[in-house]
Amino acid sequence: MLEVSIILTITVALFIWGKFPPDVVALLSMLALYLAGILNLTETLSGFSNPTVIMIAALFIIGEGLARTGWTALAGQKFVTWAGKSVPRLLVLVTLGSSVLSGFVSNTGTVATLLPVTVSAAWNAGTLPSKLLMPVAFGSNTGGLLTLTGTPPNIIVSNALLEQGMEGFSFFEFALIGLPLLIIAILYFRYVGYKLLPEHKTENRPINIDSKMHKWIEDYSIGDNMYRFRIRSMSQLIGTKIGDWDFEKIYNVSIVRLRRRHPKVLKGTPPYVEFPKRKTELRYHDIITVKGATQDVDKLILEFKLGLLPLKPEENSLKNELINQEVGMAEMIITPKSFFVGRTIPMGQYLEKSGIQLLGASRNSRPLKEKEITIKAGDAFIIRGTWSNIESLQAVYENLVISGSPEAMVKNVDILTVRSYIALATLVLMIVLLVFNILPGAVAALVCAGIIMLSGCVPISKAYKGISWTSVVMIAAMIPMGVALQKTGMAEMVANNLVAYLGAIHPTMLLGGVFLLTTSFSQTINNSATAVLMAPIAYMAAVSLGVSPKPFMIVVAISASTAFLTPVGTTTNAMVLSSGGYKFMDYMKVGAPLLLLFFITTMLVVPLIWPF
Repeated sequence: MLEVSIILTITVALFIWGKFPPDVVALLSMLALYLAGILNLTETLSGFSNPTVIMIAALFIIGEGLARTGWTALAGQKFVTWAGKSVPRLLVLVTLGSSVLSGFVSNTGTVATLLPVTVSAAWNAGTLPSKLLMPVAFGSNTGGLLTLTGTPPNIIVSNALLEQGMEGFSFFEFALIGLPLLIIAILYFRYVGYKLLPEHKTENRPINIDSKMHKWIEDYSIGDNMYRFRIRSMSQLIGTKIGDWDFEKIYNVSIVRLRRRHPKVLKGTPPYVEFPKRKTELRYHDIITVKGATQDVDKLILEFKLGLLPLKPEENSLKNELINQEVGMAEMIITPKSFFVGRTIPMGQYLEKSGIQLLGASRNSRPLKEKEITIKAGDAFIIRGTWSNIESLQAVYENLVISGSPEAMVKNVDILTVRSYIALATLVLMIVLLVFNILPGAVAALVCAGIIMLSGCVPISKAYKGISWTSVVMIAAMIPMGVALQKTGMAEMVANNLVAYLGAIHPTMLLGGVFLLTTSFSQTINNSATAVLMAPIAYMAAVSLGVSPKPFMIVVAISASTAFLTPVGTTTNAMVLSSGGYKFMDYMKVGAPLLLLFFITTMLVVPLIWPF
């Protein structure tokens, strides 16, 4: 027992110190338990086969699917739009929005998605980001208490009951306490917390994909020579191929995109041809997006009997025309040793070797409007291609600089596609499987993660990148500590002390002791690690007192998600630290009253819903 105490103390100290990544600390702790002879090999590695760990890893993939198919970005944009210029309404919406999203998407993913739009909305509403970002972080932590899969501690405590042969928690059972806490959090920030939130001036206005697009459209004059046509029934283009007409050489225009709109298009035909080639067939009612000078476009309209359709660059029509979850844009800068220097390339041309289009060019910060450009070092281009092709472009052509992160930008596209609805349907399927206990939680999550990958909502090559391996490895490596606490009797000793000093007074006092001990850990230790440590202690304390362990396990899940006093308690708190310009004491000032409200509410409500 002494060895476990020493290892646990060192582990907690290393977590608090923060010098090493939490997963490394957890792995060192796991190895120490084995080398000290406390656990055998099977017990040491038990965490890596634990259903909790497998389920959490699968949930990251499902959350990545929702992010990559536009749902999280769309939700973020919608509630910011609904708020308008009203700061109180915006505050309520960002708190509510982050809470609801985090019930189904990871807390980290929720904050990552909402952070740029919230900061932009703060400036647009005439307030500062520091008045909104902490509610987003705290809201995401609270929203995790709405569902079983909302946050890892929920899964950990539920599986702890299952491992003891008891019934776990249902999918929406956490909402019985999570919803009251969410309402309290919203009311707190609306009427009290807003006054306590600091006013820190920052200059970091994140550029989201909308502002990026509009900047490119303006700087490169992309929309000035881009037009859309509809192929009418009398057009001689019907039934021919693009290569039959040699549009670029004869008519001086480039075809950028083609949309199939014929009412009798065969089922299974993709509605868009994102990068038309010479062999692409033209059909009646197709919508063609082209790039070319006005006089050349006028000639094309008359000769081929085409209908001109509006395309307004100042609105979202141009954005919707050029990007989606599969196809994106980026800025490419040419260096002196680049392959492109000295070459003449027509604007709008599709480069098959790299799979990109050139949509706009700029030299010395001035747009180039020539149809053909002889490239010089320092020239900048707006390129269009699949996100994967843009990301790998530097591997195809050396000495190029790609501005921005395609991987990050794709998650901010709020345009829904067929895959978006597949991702949403998969989430609903997982909820149904869990609510009706059709499949075990880990299996249900794996099945749905498989659907997300096989349907292309998340490219298989990107699926593992969407998993927070730090969290997964840390949870797996900390589970043996829980085993050691029980095996050596240390968990029973701590539980007995809690029972002796607090349980003897009343079970509610013991419940309060579990809350305070857990929340103390959660201020400096990852909430998953806290739940892994406290779940066996809380369970044994309840059993020793002869009462139901369910209310104690619920309290562990709640208090593990109440890291409101420090910026290091959760990743979400740390994510908003610099963007909001927060200081350490800001979290204490704003978080302490909220933590007190959560404590009082938990002590009053939990025993009513889950009796002792």
